[in-house]
Amino acid sequence: MPPVLEVRELVKQYPGVRAVDGVSFSIAEGQCFGLLGPNGAGKTTTVEMMEGVTQPTSGEVLYRGDPIGARFRADAGIQFQKTALQDFLTVRETLTLFTRLYPRRRDVDELIRICALEQVAGRDNRKLSGGQMQRLLLAIALANDPRVLFLDEPTTGLDPQARRHLWGLVRRIREEGRTVVLTTHYMEEAEELCDRVAIMDGGKIIALDTPQALVDALIGRGFRKERVERLANLEDVFIDMTGHDLREED
Repeated sequence: MPPVLEVRELVKQYPGVRAVDGVSFSIAEGQCFGLLGPNGAGKTTTVEMMEGVTQPTSGEVLYRGDPIGARFRADAGIQFQKTALQDFLTVRETLTLFTRLYPRRRDVDELIRICALEQVAGRDNRKLSGGQMQRLLLAIALANDPRVLFLDEPTTGLDPQARRHLWGLVRRIREEGRTVVLTTHYMEEAEELCDRVAIMDGGKIIALDTPQALVDALIGRGFRKERVERLANLEDVFIDMTGHDLREED
């Protein structure tokens, strides 16, 4: 079987800048694939070309062996960092609006339950906290019951409880057999969620493997930390003392 997504020699050229320079990789069915890199590395542009939002200068993206098109658009869900939502609508009304855009859709009550939005289902979108908004954007990305889900830095700015809760949601989504493409600046997040990661810099992929294999290779090159990693960190202490439950703002 062909991979779910295959990126072949993608190039994106802007005046005076080659943002993406010959990037190639593939993603298997049911895999969580992480695209990592510092600001300006080209990862966002790469993902936008994979999503069909931006057209490549050259190269191609294949979905199940074919160029991305109507079939891909029907099967893909995208959680952008920011999405313009209709003012004066509640969470439930927003999800109802988005689900009606698709011939294949998930039940609104199911989306609310999956993304832990029960307590704010009747609240105006504009009055959501950061964590609540991220969960709503995830629910919107799931509205068409996607086979492939793109998550663009989904936990940026979230507190520890909200971040770990969203990790749990991503794991549940993967357990349903869906493929996830994740961009993140949090290396712990990539290690927790991703089967494979590609590290980009200067528009090129400079490393591509499982997180553990990349760590092992670094150690094999003689890398040693001055401070040995502990069995727990301060975030673990914080979670242990304040609980795992989400904190919903009034």
